[in-house]
Amino acid sequence: MLNSIFRALQPRTTAYAHCDLPCGVYDPSQARLEAESVKACMEKYHASDDAEFRARAVSIKEERSHMVKEHLWVLWTDYFKPPHFEKYPQLNELFNQATKLAGAGGTKGSLDPAVADDLLGKIDEIAGIYWETKKAA
Repeated sequence: MLNSIFRALQPRTTAYAHCDLPCGVYDPSQARLEAESVKACMEKYHASDDAEFRARAVSIKEERSHMVKEHLWVLWTDYFKPPHFEKYPQLNELFNQATKLAGAGGTKGSLDPAVADDLLGKIDEIAGIYWETKKAA
């Protein structure tokens, strides 16, 4: 009886997709927007003498830095596939550098806007490759 119920509830069709949702949901601009927020928080921190404001700026900067990493990880692990890494052999290292720049050794642990600029540069390099792959698709 129970086996009959399980068989009746099993899907009859298997669907296959190369991404979690239809193409177009991935975009490096999400990471870039958060990285721009990180840099803005750094600049606002340096422009203020208010200790509470500065503490909030640091907190937001660290939160946004983590969000940059999450957006980059999704692109790295979900969007880019082996053929991309073959065509762009620098891609893994580029993602590694970018996520480290968004981490404790980068914008999360720094108040230097130049570090944010470095992160933005890496994101722009990733975005360039991303858009090339979208044209080829």
